[in-house]
Amino acid sequence: MHRTARVALRVTPGQRRRCFGLLRSAGDVWACVLEVNAWRRRRHDSPLVGYQELCRELAASGPGTFAELDTTGARSVLRRFSDAWFGAAKRRKAGDLSARFPRRRRGLLPVRWYHGTFTLDGRRVRIPTAKGTSQLWVRLARDLPYPVEQVRSITLLSEAGRLFLDVTAEVPITVYPAGEEPDPGRVAGVDLGVIHPYAVAGPDGEGLLVSGRAIRAEHRMHLADTKARRRAVARRAPKPGEKGSRRWRKYRRRARLVEGRHRRRIRQAQHEAARTVISWAVRQRIGVLHVGDPRGVLDLPAGRRHNLRLRQWQIGRLIQVLTDKATLAGITVRLVDERGTSSTCPTCGRRVPKPRGRTLSCPHCHFSGHRDLVAAASIATRTPGGGPTTETAVVLPQVVTHRRAGRHLPGTGRSRRDPRRPPRTARGSVGPRRPAPPPGGESLAHTARIHNRHRTSGER
Repeated sequence: MHRTARVALRVTPGQRRRCFGLLRSAGDVWACVLEVNAWRRRRHDSPLVGYQELCRELAASGPGTFAELDTTGARSVLRRFSDAWFGAAKRRKAGDLSARFPRRRRGLLPVRWYHGTFTLDGRRVRIPTAKGTSQLWVRLARDLPYPVEQVRSITLLSEAGRLFLDVTAEVPITVYPAGEEPDPGRVAGVDLGVIHPYAVAGPDGEGLLVSGRAIRAEHRMHLADTKARRRAVARRAPKPGEKGSRRWRKYRRRARLVEGRHRRRIRQAQHEAARTVISWAVRQRIGVLHVGDPRGVLDLPAGRRHNLRLRQWQIGRLIQVLTDKATLAGITVRLVDERGTSSTCPTCGRRVPKPRGRTLSCPHCHFSGHRDLVAAASIATRTPGGGPTTETAVVLPQVVTHRRAGRHLPGTGRSRRDPRRPPRTARGSVGPRRPAPPPGGESLAHTARIHNRHRTSGER
């Protein structure tokens, strides 16, 4: 199985300039392919989209056409273009008219090199460059999580103004002792959500709830912080077509750094949540995970605010992260239909009104249980491609394990306060101190008004 780890680069100003030059050259390759296909389209010729055809055009252009970018890096861009074009064609053939062919230019494009073209020496990596140029050695910010002999490719990319290297390695699937391996006959259901990214119901009445409230708070605080920054610099923003000042460039750089940090925090929290689920499944010897696929709700317009929540949910990434870690652990993941699982009573099978909280209460049979765990238990009984009706009995969790995701996020420590929140200030003035009441006398403070009593007519 192939796994990818993202490692930051520590580069000098000269190395940074050369690395960004490689990314710009990759964008030039992409733009060149778009230009060639535009000329062919105006001549009513068939476009060049096959990988072999594009490589022949690259070879005919000659060496040194794209600055320091070597042939292997340029071919990785051609491979990316070909895969994007055929992927869009396949989706349009299946009836998805929203799929678009690659027609947009890109300034910076990731570049990939395969095994045998680069060199790894501890924390130092030699990035291949064009023939006749000096060697480009860069330093990694941390050690690689994989042995050198397992590394199969590296990808140079930029995120929020910082340089990273995606290292892909071939990792063997986990081997268990006899009697401790996952049992294919033991099936668990997984319900995806916002408050709980993963709610799992096992076959023996065991349940797992992974809290994602810290992730939701990170999204909200980042959005509030971004809005506050934009309001503060709105007057200093340059007009369209006007060159920005040094202060504006520093602000934009800071905004990119904050945005990149926010994405890394969320990504790390999602990996922690998925690792918690897989570790729990391994201890329970679960061999199959039935995951409810809620991606159909993304096509429903639900308003500006709710659409933002759905975008921040990142359903596809949650499924992909869980699938990768489950495959590495030898557990099979199957996507099933989750429609109606959170609003159907598992006891009587009747429709239940959507609860305001996390407790599902049936008004017909008086059943009560955690809404996400009930949905996960119903998902465990469904099969891929099956409808909402099931014949297998629903096993509800009796013992629930609670875990948190994102303990590294701000506000999750002992202080329980995000530093981006405004400081708490006392409302109003303290004023002069009142004299102490006389012994045995009444207090000099004003009489408190009671607001929860009925007023008489004419009373204010």
